[in-house]
Amino acid sequence: MHRRGVGAGAIAKKKLAEAKYKERGNVLAEDQLVQMSKQLEMFKTNLEEFASKHKQEIRKNPQFRVQFQDMCATIGVDPLASGKGFWSEMLGVGDFYYELGVQIVEVCLALKHQNGGLITLAELHQQVLKGRGKLAQDVSQDDIIRAIKKLKVLGSGFGIIPVGGSYLVQSVPAELNMDHTVVLQLAEKKSYVTVSEIRSSLNWEKERAIHVLEHLLKEGLAWIDSQAGGEPQYWLPALFSELYSQQITPDESMVGAP
Repeated sequence: MHRRGVGAGAIAKKKLAEAKYKERGNVLAEDQLVQMSKQLEMFKTNLEEFASKHKQEIRKNPQFRVQFQDMCATIGVDPLASGKGFWSEMLGVGDFYYELGVQIVEVCLALKHQNGGLITLAELHQQVLKGRGKLAQDVSQDDIIRAIKKLKVLGSGFGIIPVGGSYLVQSVPAELNMDHTVVLQLAEKKSYVTVSEIRSSLNWEKERAIHVLEHLLKEGLAWIDSQAGGEPQYWLPALFSELYSQQITPDESMVGAP
């Protein structure tokens, strides 16, 4: 006995129901989008009112500035995106970070002959604060990072490299891949590394370790001590704690620089 086929009327009824569900879904989606847009606009308005009320704290307090910028990020607002417009006129944050970027460039150039173009974030922060003087607006390491990200428009020279629990700031257009970064992390504690240490710690072949170290030497990011006992040691001047103990200012460092 043959099963009775589904009639044309049932098919049409099913399609009509599906169309109604789809239409209802579109209406709900549009309503949700409208509500979200209204909430976003209200949040933005409240954010502008908050900025107007607390602009002095945002300018002067680094921690408060970080929290404010995190609030901005939640709704896709970037106060640093332009030197013009509401945020720049109200807070002056755009100009603040561009001026900070100029100071970062000056410090990095002044110390390049010492560290080869790599400097710890902590040392860069210290040198920037020293150059700004006691009466200048306070600057945090977070401010330094944000300013460096803006410096990327100058090309591939500036970048931030995670090293253990801290960061190195790169100010030269050297091509550093993951191998180079891993070796920098390995050298963090002692400020130097050897081929044997790389091979034992990373399980690399000797040729791979030598290739990475030779690239760092070529770019001026590492120095070699061939007179060290045992085997040559490859030192990373950016990690020298002794190198900066002299408390050299950028202007002083430029004297006698090549």
